[in-house]
Amino acid sequence: MNSRRTIRFFFVIVVAIVPALVFWSRAASAQQDPAGQNKQQIPTIDEYQPKSTLVVKEHKIERAKFPFIDIHSHHWNPTAEEVDRLVKEMDTINLRVMVNLSGGTGERLQRTVAVMKGRYPDRFVVFANMSYDDLNTPGFGQRVAARLEQDVKNGAQGLKIFKDFGMELKYANGQRVHVDDPVFDAVFEKCAELKIPVLIHVAEPSAFFDPWDYHNERWQELKEFPGRARPPAKYPPFETLMTERNHLFAKHPRTNFIAAHLAFHGNDLERLGKLFDANPNVYVDIAAVLAELGRQPYSAHDFLVKYQDRVLMGKDIYDVNEYKWYFRALETRDEYFEYYRKRHAFWRIYGFQVPDEVLKKIYYKNALKLLPGIDPKAFPE
Repeated sequence: MNSRRTIRFFFVIVVAIVPALVFWSRAASAQQDPAGQNKQQIPTIDEYQPKSTLVVKEHKIERAKFPFIDIHSHHWNPTAEEVDRLVKEMDTINLRVMVNLSGGTGERLQRTVAVMKGRYPDRFVVFANMSYDDLNTPGFGQRVAARLEQDVKNGAQGLKIFKDFGMELKYANGQRVHVDDPVFDAVFEKCAELKIPVLIHVAEPSAFFDPWDYHNERWQELKEFPGRARPPAKYPPFETLMTERNHLFAKHPRTNFIAAHLAFHGNDLERLGKLFDANPNVYVDIAAVLAELGRQPYSAHDFLVKYQDRVLMGKDIYDVNEYKWYFRALETRDEYFEYYRKRHAFWRIYGFQVPDEVLKKIYYKNALKLLPGIDPKAFPE
């Protein structure tokens, strides 16, 4: 009987004490972390900003080793004051000649040439652009060729084809203008006759044509700029545009083409090499695709050495403070450093230092070979 009473007594004690202990534990936790701040949170991709603990030598290069030509820049209707500022900034980074690809045509081109080359004849090159206002009138290609010839007489030194060509430009009946449309043959043949290059932007990064999901490595850029997506319901496939572009290059062998942005093959340098091998008249710039080269430093180095006569320096969106990433990648073997525009690359990049002779070709020699009217005396041998 006594043993039963003892068991009941201890049972009552346990029942009374356990809730008290639980309450005391929760109260103590609340006092130590009243807002639940220590609770583990899962960051979003935008919030996750890890700081590297890697300790390696760094070479922060503010000025290019050699004077260079930027083959890919855009300055719409610049003012005299803007041009003066540009020249001062160019001097700080050893940018000897800037190519403005957005010169327009007709009177607009004349104004751009006057404000840029008229005031600094040795520092700027201006490219003409096509007007599509009379696209649907018979004889369009011949008229564009005639306008281009006049633009060259007025100071243009090349032709720039913008990204709408092949993707969004359409005839009045709704038919897409193909990149290799024969209507434009007269224009490209005129460029060969005038000995001016064509810098052409066809398509976009291949990932823009892929499904916009969490497997797409450009997801972050598409989130920031949804309009850059190229869904199949609205746009031709990436490979269709590549086929048309390559046919254009092949059927105008006397015309020198500079394919913008590594021809959007920066993620497949072997494919770009095959494009070069098949088309001796094709070159590329590295504008806005440094992150592609920087994530594959060994392949990038070997590719640039092998095709050193076919690659040109370019930046695209102008910001004098962003060129230093190009200098660092081309001139050093620095490791695992941040790229200047996260939406282009969530990865770090590496330097792929090329020999000086290769660097000179990328910086200025290849451009001097293609662009008429630049004084080579402003550059080293």
